[in-house]
Amino acid sequence: MKAARLSVVAGVALVGLALAGCTGGGSGGSGGGGDANSGLDSKGPITYVQGKDNSNVVRPLVDKWNASHPDEKVTFKEQTDKADQQHDDLVQHFQAKDSNYDVVDVDVVWTGEFAAKGWLQPLTGKLKMDNSKLLEPTVKSGTYNGTQYAAPQTSDGGILYYRKDLVPEAPTTWEAMLKDCDIAKAKGIGCYAGQFAQYEGLTVNVAEAINTDGGTIVGEDGKKVTVDSPEAKKGLSRLVDGFKNGQIPAEAITYQEEQGRQAFEAGKLMFLRNWPYVYNLAKTDGESTVKDTFGIAPLPGVTEGKPGVSSLGGHNAAISVYSKHKATAFEFLKFLQSEETQKFFVTQGSLAPVVASLYDDAQLNSQLPYLSTLKTSIENAVPRPVSPFYPAITKAVQDNSYAALKGDKTVDEALKDMASAIQTASAG
Repeated sequence: MKAARLSVVAGVALVGLALAGCTGGGSGGSGGGGDANSGLDSKGPITYVQGKDNSNVVRPLVDKWNASHPDEKVTFKEQTDKADQQHDDLVQHFQAKDSNYDVVDVDVVWTGEFAAKGWLQPLTGKLKMDNSKLLEPTVKSGTYNGTQYAAPQTSDGGILYYRKDLVPEAPTTWEAMLKDCDIAKAKGIGCYAGQFAQYEGLTVNVAEAINTDGGTIVGEDGKKVTVDSPEAKKGLSRLVDGFKNGQIPAEAITYQEEQGRQAFEAGKLMFLRNWPYVYNLAKTDGESTVKDTFGIAPLPGVTEGKPGVSSLGGHNAAISVYSKHKATAFEFLKFLQSEETQKFFVTQGSLAPVVASLYDDAQLNSQLPYLSTLKTSIENAVPRPVSPFYPAITKAVQDNSYAALKGDKTVDEALKDMASAIQTASAG
């Protein structure tokens, strides 16, 4: 695939993945679980449900499957490109106990909600997946309360873009990066930015800061509130202090993914936290002023030799508990995870694979030079809380961290109010 083609695909597919894939969606209602023991041996036609196939990866794969499975054909049900609408469509059909939504594409932040309501088929027993070739954090993103409910399909992780003409080596710690801010100040440009507008991207950035300092937002059960901690305070304080000290420019409070990318490409930033899709655009956009002067690196950590923690992006595939042909659905999940399919995802759609070995493939790395850096990011990634209350959690994180970044609340007040809001939601 030519670089120009990769740029277009990355711009369409990965912006959609990064932006839509990071949306929490609505809260959904109760639907009542189906029978997880029915249809385990049944084979037949199934329907696969996913958001808009902008990069044309789903249809060729479905055609390939259907050519070799004439009695177990897959019908592709294409949703909109809006993550909240995708979420609500799935909720509606689960509540209706619709057996025609056999395999569904699940954002990594929806797993806990759907599993807790009994809508997803546990991937245990006859339906146990072989995860031995996968990046471990991707498996965790499909796991709730110790049980796997969704099979990793595509992934994503945050990386650091930096001006290698200004800083020859990427900083590996936050302390080192902030020292480099003197260089940015001398050049009259902003030092560091991420995604700090009040939306899902803010949850991603705040979670990364908290996790990098060893803190968590909720416990592994998805319910116990853990965010009001010294570690979380260190992480959030780092971002708040960055705004106070001008190391993060004031305008970054309005940045989503695209505003940060545009500022970096225009030469207005020295460091940018963003997703891999930026790489090809920064290299090929006509208006990019940094085509030959930027590098990529893992997110900085707090101690030397340990990269920062990325929030895990991506999508997983799950079997509806109401499916009548779970044996076929299971085989389709394995098909989506096959090395051949995963290679197609990355070459056709610039979608990050979940099979670890592909990140070391020399041919793929020559096409997509960010792969080795992305592997480090994903290997050190932590899923956002896998919780049945995720919509309430992300709202609490966004509302209170945004207030702290603006100076309307202290860090202590923000974390206390965040914890209280999450506790109220989980108790309900």
